[in-house]
Amino acid sequence: MKNRIVNDSVRNVAIIAHVDHGKTTLVDAMFRQGGVFRDNQEMNDRVMDSMDLERERGITIAAKNCAASWAGRKINIIDTPGHADFGGEVERSLSMANGAILLVDASEGPLPQTRFVLKKTLEAGLKVIVVVNKIDRKDGRPEEVLSEIYDLFIDLDANDEQLEFPVLYAIGRDGVAMRGLEDERKDLTPLFETIIEKIPAPSYDPEQPFQMLVADLSYSDYLGRLAVGRVFHGTARNNDALACIGAEGKPKSLKVSKLQTYDGSSLRETTEAQPGDIVVISGIEDVVIGDTICTRDNPRALPRINVDEPTVSMRFSINTSPLVGQEGKLVQSSKIRERLHKETLRNVAIRVEDSDDRDCFIVKGRGEFQMAIIIEQMRREGFELTVGRPEVIYREVDGKLHEPIEHVFVDCDEAFLGIVTEKLAIRKGRMTNLTNNGTGRIRMEFSVPSRGLIGYRDEFLTDTKGTGIMNSLFDGYEPYRGDFPTRFTGSLVADRPGVAVAYALFNLEPRGEMFIVPGVPIYEGMIIGEHNRDNDIDVNPAKGKKLTNMRASGKDEAVTLTPVRPMTLERAIHFVREDELVEVTPHSIRLRKAVLSAMERHRLGGKKKKD
Repeated sequence: MKNRIVNDSVRNVAIIAHVDHGKTTLVDAMFRQGGVFRDNQEMNDRVMDSMDLERERGITIAAKNCAASWAGRKINIIDTPGHADFGGEVERSLSMANGAILLVDASEGPLPQTRFVLKKTLEAGLKVIVVVNKIDRKDGRPEEVLSEIYDLFIDLDANDEQLEFPVLYAIGRDGVAMRGLEDERKDLTPLFETIIEKIPAPSYDPEQPFQMLVADLSYSDYLGRLAVGRVFHGTARNNDALACIGAEGKPKSLKVSKLQTYDGSSLRETTEAQPGDIVVISGIEDVVIGDTICTRDNPRALPRINVDEPTVSMRFSINTSPLVGQEGKLVQSSKIRERLHKETLRNVAIRVEDSDDRDCFIVKGRGEFQMAIIIEQMRREGFELTVGRPEVIYREVDGKLHEPIEHVFVDCDEAFLGIVTEKLAIRKGRMTNLTNNGTGRIRMEFSVPSRGLIGYRDEFLTDTKGTGIMNSLFDGYEPYRGDFPTRFTGSLVADRPGVAVAYALFNLEPRGEMFIVPGVPIYEGMIIGEHNRDNDIDVNPAKGKKLTNMRASGKDEAVTLTPVRPMTLERAIHFVREDELVEVTPHSIRLRKAVLSAMERHRLGGKKKKD
């Protein structure tokens, strides 16, 4: 490129992997060997999983940055989520990288979520290093997995240069990497050397003024809003007079109060932002992801980060149940609005819109799992709210209704082929591929409407006795495939307020599965169980046994209740129908009818039948 200079002291590399393929463990080992930690320093495992939810679930939710050093060069490592629902995180993290490490399990091979992130990487034109991890597994098959990776690259239309990727073999847990399977297992030196050799150093035009693309936001109690991004051209220093160009294209003045760069997983103050480096700037309050920070004298905007359109929406509203305010401290609609707006600043894939009801907000995103994570974060922060069932976002193309379609990958025992195919066929799914290697397990691929997967994942695990693996990828929009039943069962709805009693629950058990235990407070309109049949029935779970002073001729029946499965947030979201809501508080997850009064529900039901 004409007049461009390379900053050889920096490498910016993203790490791509499917959930549980060892990405975070490998980064830990890179930290240890990259001089981030002293030999005697105590450190937590999975340093990059900084959120409590990430540690609990063992997944990466938010893309994060860190840095290690090798041979006098700084390697900025960008951790990317492995789940397609967090695609917005992937896109903004790749905007900072010049190359990527594709980490694949030596037994499982490239899985669907790997495919999603790799597709984005190849579209961005980044150089890829393939690392086959966990080669010490007894069921490892590294040669076959490498062949599957080549097939994946070809399937994703990789060019000739991208197909000539370097391959390394690793055991991330032990902190070793090799160029060949028979090489001596020492440390991660081959990986660091390959990064330096193969990942291009960032280049810049020395004649261009300072330009930085904001790819992430953070907040400090001392410094206020922090803008994180990669410097594409020029340099900036403390107290420089800069400008920020937003989506509308108008520059807003700002003054740099502090410049920081990554040193390991923490930040270190610096006096100057160099081209190609990833820096953190404080001194601007009104900034969003995708903005360009540049010089005030010569403001020029960089191309904004593009994110795929949302495919799922959910209604978030205030808690209107009789138990409101008993467990959470943040219940006002203004607080919920403020929190959701804050989420849109940090998460480019989320959009929030006002509805007709001023206490209700429509949140649009990439998938129900992404929504569940936002709700879980809010309840841990002390919020009380109610949410509705996830709904897909339809489009009209040439006057016809189109809906989002998912490419579904199923890996299960051969015995479950029939039940899985039958359930997905009911949901308008079509099988596109079936692979049987004679090992007892089969791989199937389906094309299924996104609405058909809402609520099916829990059912799938039950049908496959917990041994099935299902992943899905957004596959575009297709004409509407027709209606199908979303749930074949009704709800057991409490008809009065009170406290659940063991005697009443015992007598209700033949009607269906209970969601509550004795001693739980209830209210009219609260869903206390799943009815065996397809209709809702009103029941009294607070009904006690009538006591008299007459002696019984025989012994009373012992009240022994069936253990209740804990109601998780995902299960609750999947269970509710269109006329039902999930009440979320810091300590409880309750299901309820949107209209609490039984009399009002019956009146509305009768009116619908007349119409």
